[in-house]
Amino acid sequence: MALSPGRVHHPHTVFSAEKAGHLDTRLRRLLYRPDRLADRYVKPGYRVLDFGCGPGFFSREFAKRVGEGGRVFAVDLQEEMLSILRARMEAEGLISRITTHRCGPDTIALPDECRGTFDVAFAIFVVHEVPDPLKLFLEIFSLLKQGGMFFLSEPPFVVSGRDFEDELRCAEEAGFRVRDRRLFFVNRAAVLVKE
Repeated sequence: MALSPGRVHHPHTVFSAEKAGHLDTRLRRLLYRPDRLADRYVKPGYRVLDFGCGPGFFSREFAKRVGEGGRVFAVDLQEEMLSILRARMEAEGLISRITTHRCGPDTIALPDECRGTFDVAFAIFVVHEVPDPLKLFLEIFSLLKQGGMFFLSEPPFVVSGRDFEDELRCAEEAGFRVRDRRLFFVNRAAVLVKE
């Protein structure tokens, strides 16, 4: 039985770029440890998809880990977020490892040649902003290599346990297998695999 997109009940409110400064603070770096997340899941030479990258809070660490032979595709709906990210990555000498891409409100819309080329994808604190999670998961599934990993995390004060389970069911319907469930700081998270 197919899950309808309406099955996942989210507010679909996109976090405003005007508040981007709240997303990259010393306190958030201490709480969420993007360096540890990158150490665990990103290796030199990897192609990484950071969906909903915002101002680059996680993209920065992913870019450090992929090295000169890898690539981070930082994808966001808001050009303002991508502009902030580009300026920060330029200042830190990491811009050569990053491709920024502005997605549409209902699609990632990367070129066809990107299909099946990513080692790992991240959607951190963002799926609740997407109108159709199933469509998103199908698109991410098509972009990953066979055996590729998808890290999904949502904040519990925005996404209920039931809604997160619905997201995981949508991801399984898209073809993913849930390999691991964990807490990411206090947030719900899961590691999914394209088999």
